[in-house]
Amino acid sequence: MEKTALQPRHKAYVYMTCGTHLLVFKEPETDLSGEFQVPGGTVDPGESYLIAAKREFEEETGLAVTGALEQFDKREYLYEDDRTEGQELHRSAFFHVKVTHKAKQTWDHYEMSPNDGGDPILFRFLWVDLADNTTKSSLTMLGGFGLPLEQLCERLNIIR
Repeated sequence: MEKTALQPRHKAYVYMTCGTHLLVFKEPETDLSGEFQVPGGTVDPGESYLIAAKREFEEETGLAVTGALEQFDKREYLYEDDRTEGQELHRSAFFHVKVTHKAKQTWDHYEMSPNDGGDPILFRFLWVDLADNTTKSSLTMLGGFGLPLEQLCERLNIIR
């Protein structure tokens, strides 16, 4: 039997930093509650990765992107979690934006229009310090979210 190639799902993510702190969130009302994610999601048809990253960031955080989004990595990887049926091929672009101050230290925000058309999703946001050894050893990122952390740390002059 011939194996069918997986059709890629195009994704765009934003890694917002303030100094050495990275903005992350958890989904406390789902099975993914123990793992960190960064804002981002599916690229809509006809949309660029950059525009998708900005749109998804604003939908998920409730904040406006005020700085320049710089793409710092792009990868393909196999993704699987409790919400997917089997593995998905994700073609993802990772963007970085620096801010000089944190609009909020922690907050909750509902994404009202999830890509899958489901119910609103609660996101609980917080900042983690990538330069802190305790944080680095306990930082559990969902799926491919941890893949570009080494490049991000290099951008921030953090030795991991």
